[in-house]
Amino acid sequence: MTVSYNKLWKLLVDKKMSKADLRKAAGIAPNTMTKLRRDEEVSLAILGKICATLHVNIGDIIDLIQDETAVEAHHG
Repeated sequence: MTVSYNKLWKLLVDKKMSKADLRKAAGIAPNTMTKLRRDEEVSLAILGKICATLHVNIGDIIDLIQDETAVEAHHG
């Protein structure tokens, strides 16, 4: 399973907010922002900070994408 933060980036555009603005407002470390940009997993605490800063729910900023091989293995 992989994660995608495309919803987050679209939300920032809608709010006319830069990634740097978000990082400062939510108190996120630069290396954590790099993980987000690379669609890597970050902690729920970080996602919670982002949600609180943007006044949204977690589903508004992240998508979980099931890998095709994982789906096939699960359904056998």
